[in-house]
Amino acid sequence: MRNIDLDSLQIFKAVVDFGGVTNAARQLNRVQSNITTRVKNLEQRLGVELFVRQGGKLVPSNEGRLLHLYADKLLRLSGEAEAALRHGAPQGTLRIGTLESTAAARLPPLLSAYHERFAEVHIELVTGSTDDLLARVHRGDIEAAFVSDPFNGEGLEAQPAFAEELVLIAARSTSIRNASDLQGCTIIAFATGCSYRRILEGWLVTCEVAPRRVLELASYHAIVACVAAGSGVAIVPRSVVKAVGSEDLVRVLPLPAKVARTQTHLVWRVGHRSAVLDALLEEVRRNR
Repeated sequence: MRNIDLDSLQIFKAVVDFGGVTNAARQLNRVQSNITTRVKNLEQRLGVELFVRQGGKLVPSNEGRLLHLYADKLLRLSGEAEAALRHGAPQGTLRIGTLESTAAARLPPLLSAYHERFAEVHIELVTGSTDDLLARVHRGDIEAAFVSDPFNGEGLEAQPAFAEELVLIAARSTSIRNASDLQGCTIIAFATGCSYRRILEGWLVTCEVAPRRVLELASYHAIVACVAAGSGVAIVPRSVVKAVGSEDLVRVLPLPAKVARTQTHLVWRVGHRSAVLDALLEEVRRNR
């Protein structure tokens, strides 16, 4: 069976993006009848309805929304391949995910060096927890992501990127000497899905320490502020403490080596490669 051609995908995508056949025809400089015929042919080929009418408007069906995701990826990859072959260097868009900590403390010099070497690549960053980023990689929303141990690597390829040392931070007035002093404390952390939170909660379980509650926040600046105010304790990479300039605002306490040592990896779907991703992998190797 013949595969869907890119021209049909471009026409279909234009109908979705520009809100109908008339606008798509104007944008693509085609007659409306040609747009309509190509969409109908695509529907017949796939055996599904790609559009439904709602209130007099043509909107994508569930199948149409799914195809739109794939059309966007395929057309973007086609354009990138053409640009790379014509110019001999990566071009296009590189959409990657990253942990908040990695974005704050590790990525600025790496991405600056990448941009200097490949100025024609447009980089887009998406932040989230390890679990959220892995889901985005599997769905194809992003090409790759920087995630931290521990994580489920099924269906993924990975390359080590950064070694991190995790530390416990607490208010300067606290007198924490060992894990037992954390009994009944408040943990300040990102939402469920954060690798560092899993590490902290796992360590407390092994130490038979039960926190009173978990206060979930969405940024390291907020976490550090609450810790400094005495609202609880948190586990963060030492590099983040330096990056947000909080060395003098909180107590930084070392953790046992088996807890403190962790690795950030760059991960992508098995078998997925592109010129812009290969260039990033090379830059990560150079950075290490």
